[in-house]
Amino acid sequence: MADMQGARHWNENNSRSFLDYGRYFVPERERQIDMIADLIPAAPGGLLVELCPGEGLLSRALLERFPDSRVLALDGSAEMLEQTRQTCRNHAARLTTGAFELSQCDWRTFSEAPQAIVSSLAIHHLDGRQKQMLFADLAAALRPGGLLVVADIVRPPSAAGLAIAARQWDEAVRSRSLAIDGDLAAFAEFNRLGWNYFRNPDGEPIDKPSSLAEQLAWLSEAGFTEVDCIWLFAGHAIFSGRKP
Repeated sequence: MADMQGARHWNENNSRSFLDYGRYFVPERERQIDMIADLIPAAPGGLLVELCPGEGLLSRALLERFPDSRVLALDGSAEMLEQTRQTCRNHAARLTTGAFELSQCDWRTFSEAPQAIVSSLAIHHLDGRQKQMLFADLAAALRPGGLLVVADIVRPPSAAGLAIAARQWDEAVRSRSLAIDGDLAAFAEFNRLGWNYFRNPDGEPIDKPSSLAEQLAWLSEAGFTEVDCIWLFAGHAIFSGRKP
């Protein structure tokens, strides 16, 4: 998301903004979580890894959906990790959290090959080359048959596409603000913070979303099969690939 303090890196102020307003700012948030979980095949005792869990809602959903599996949640924000532990406290015995830097490579091998790696609203902070390297490293880390699922903002290649994504995101946040609180206070904050990337796509160096087509191609180049996008709305997409 946009860096609300004008800095070039995500910081704990950004984390606090997302924890406070994520339920308003993420289009079809609950549906996205369900779709990500639906993509993952059940495997008794398997390891699931989430990159940048934020509030921990997806990690909790995975723990609930797959009671024989364990979740490793990695984040660069201490506040996000603490919130994830609180959100998943009823499943604490099957949750491990750890600090990492998404752009670094030192965390990309695991003592146990994961059955799935998921990430939501994080990978767009990497540039194109970094995404390519990440996809290749995650393909190597997964066990055979393992799945990578990415939910993220993607950059439309045309001005018309950017305008549509911007309008849809505004409409989604406006609708969620009314549905949750009955007023437009959260939508006003969304505008005040400048959170809609598609309104000013070249304004924040922290945001580096690539096009959906590029990322699907990079997954294929990394060796993934069954590469597909299952959902796209308001410039947000869910796409995945399976390791042969």
